[in-house]
Amino acid sequence: MKHLLVSLCVLLLAACAKTPDWDYDKSVTFSNYKSFAWIPNASLTKNTNNYQISPLMEQRVQNAVNDNLAGLGLAKSDEKNADLLVNYHAAVDNKVEVDTFSTSYSARWDYWGMGYQHHTQTTNYEVGTLVIDIIDRKTNQLIWRGAKEGRLKKNQTPEQRTATINSTVAAILSNFPPQ
Repeated sequence: MKHLLVSLCVLLLAACAKTPDWDYDKSVTFSNYKSFAWIPNASLTKNTNNYQISPLMEQRVQNAVNDNLAGLGLAKSDEKNADLLVNYHAAVDNKVEVDTFSTSYSARWDYWGMGYQHHTQTTNYEVGTLVIDIIDRKTNQLIWRGAKEGRLKKNQTPEQRTATINSTVAAILSNFPPQ
C-alpha cells in the first residue's frame, strides 16, 4: 500500500510538470529545410524591463537555439540564403500562490464551540515564458512555434543560468521538426 501511494504521488508530480507547448502548420514538409538564420532585429530585451532578460541571457538563448538546430542537421546561414528564419520572444509575469491549510482542530468545553484554525500564506513569484518561432523565409509565414514557461529563480550563477536555458531550449525544440 505504501508503494502504491508513493507511485501515485510521483505520477501526480510528473503530471504537474511544465511541458512545452507546440503548434505548427501540418501542410509544411519540414524535411525540405536545410538552413536557418536569425530574423533581423530579433531581440529578447525589446519591450521588457525585467532584469533577468538581459543581453547576457539573450546570448545564452541564441547559442542554445543555434546548437540545437545544428544538432538537427540545419546549417546556420545568412538571412538571404536561409530556408528558415528564427525569432524569439520572452515575457515575465508576476504570479501569486495562495496556500491555506488547517493548523489544528479544537473543542472547548468551558464555552460552546469547536472548529478549525486556518492559516493562509501568499507568495509572489515570477514566471518566465520563452517562445521560439520558426518562419519560412520564402513565404514569410510562421510554420512552427514552441513555448515553455517556468518559475524564474534568482541568485543563480552564470553556469546555472546557462544550464537552465540549454534545457529549456532543448525542451522547446524537442518537437522540431514535428514527427
